[in-house]
Amino acid sequence: MENIRTAVILCGGRGLRLGSISKKIPKSLVKIQGRPIIWYIINHLKKNNFNHLILPLGYKGNLIRNYIKKEKFFDIKIDLVNTGISSNIGTRIKKISNKIQSENLLVLNGDAIFDFNLDKIFMKHIKDNVGVTFLNAESTYHFGTVCVQNNRVVNFERNIVFESVNVKNKKNMKAFNYAGLLIIKKDILLKNFKFYEKSENFEKKLYPMLIKKYTSRLVKMNGFFHSIDNVKDIILANKKKIKKNFK
Repeated sequence: MENIRTAVILCGGRGLRLGSISKKIPKSLVKIQGRPIIWYIINHLKKNNFNHLILPLGYKGNLIRNYIKKEKFFDIKIDLVNTGISSNIGTRIKKISNKIQSENLLVLNGDAIFDFNLDKIFMKHIKDNVGVTFLNAESTYHFGTVCVQNNRVVNFERNIVFESVNVKNKKNMKAFNYAGLLIIKKDILLKNFKFYEKSENFEKKLYPMLIKKYTSRLVKMNGFFHSIDNVKDIILANKKKIKKNFK
């Protein structure tokens, strides 16, 4: 097994849906229960034996750089790479590609707090020689829903938690919520630069091609997961029991 385990934390975006909050700080520095999101991510990656992190910095990247240096994560190697304020994700990945040290790596968004056995998932990805492993997690649907059971309306709820949904006009097809975490072989990611480097939507451009071309797997994660996309997500996260998992 690999001695070095690399994770790329995508944290260069502007986080526009956070409104006035993102005018002051990047999304990954938004505090949840007194700690920035990036603090939770780094601590959990360390817990799961990731010993090399790459942060492609963009919008207000100097604030992230200053925070990492202040926290002094001395027992884990962190490469902080300026990749441009307005660069798309494909460009950011290309600019940090020479820093990737492990043959398989984790690519994840820098805007979610999670607590699950990433180590086990990563080891199985390597053992089974899978090209791409997508990670699925439960998510909160903020709008109102009418709940039906056995063809009978039984309730009305907001903020329901869902794992998957049925796809309209696609018989027997379910769509599972993508958690923004991807385990992928380094050579697969690097050999397809031309395919996605300039794409405005990295996931939409790259992922369908990966699924068609390489052995892919979806793993349903068990454990805490909360993505921060807007102000409502911050409010909900501050109400949840989180800190006990990140001591």
